[in-house]
Amino acid sequence: MSPNTPHSAAAAGGVAVVAAGDARVAAEPPAAVAGKLLAHNRVVSALSIVVGLTIWQIAAGQVSDFILPSPLAVLERFADLAWLTRLLRALSDSLIQLGLGFALSLGIAVPLGIVIGRSTTLTRMFEPVINALYAIPPVAFVPFLIIWFGLFLEARVALVFLMSFFDILVVVIAGARDVRRPLIDVGQSFGASRAQRLRLIVLPALLPFVFAALRVGSARAINGMITAELFFAAVNLGALMKRASQNFDSAAVLSVVVLICLLGLIAQSLINMLESRVLHWHVRT
Repeated sequence: MSPNTPHSAAAAGGVAVVAAGDARVAAEPPAAVAGKLLAHNRVVSALSIVVGLTIWQIAAGQVSDFILPSPLAVLERFADLAWLTRLLRALSDSLIQLGLGFALSLGIAVPLGIVIGRSTTLTRMFEPVINALYAIPPVAFVPFLIIWFGLFLEARVALVFLMSFFDILVVVIAGARDVRRPLIDVGQSFGASRAQRLRLIVLPALLPFVFAALRVGSARAINGMITAELFFAAVNLGALMKRASQNFDSAAVLSVVVLICLLGLIAQSLINMLESRVLHWHVRT
């Protein structure tokens, strides 16, 4: 027997253990992998919030509360029951225009993006126009929105729609164009009709882009919501911000800003949860 036999056996055993470990990792279901990634992302997100609050507290300690209130000062405003009641009432009214504008933009941008993206002719025809309009800040349309819709709910809904529509449209068009031709050819070779190819191949391949459009569009819609309340007749959260700034109450102004940030975080979290359930086969790293 060769003297190197024990070492060779040990090496072979180590390779076998590593191979078995790799096999277990490979055999791990996608749902478990997605769950681990989600838990890791939650820890990282919580850590980033803690770091951000710490930096905010340190920066606020270097200046007066009038210039930059501390997180504790903002928290005291949330602890004021009267102020919190006004905030929540204003938020509930703001959510109406947010929901209407965002739903309208989704209902138009998603199907329109699929139609344009799946047609080379339509893409070449509309892409220059879309790119030109996308480059214009939606706030530039405010004077026209005032003329067309006035200063109230209709104008605010229109601005929310404009601020989210083109972001959703551009992402969906990119997703529709990204569907690989070989996948469609395989479906066609199995006798799938045009409607079946759209339902069974194009739409599932497009869903990750739709959720990406939801994330981008929801953030832009929230941006449009508060912008509309500041640029048109001051109502809801925008009115609270204006009155607080007129009273030089910086903590109250920041409490509205923090509430908007929380709204954005909740929206993104809900979209991510929905994506993990609907697209359990699509693990984002």
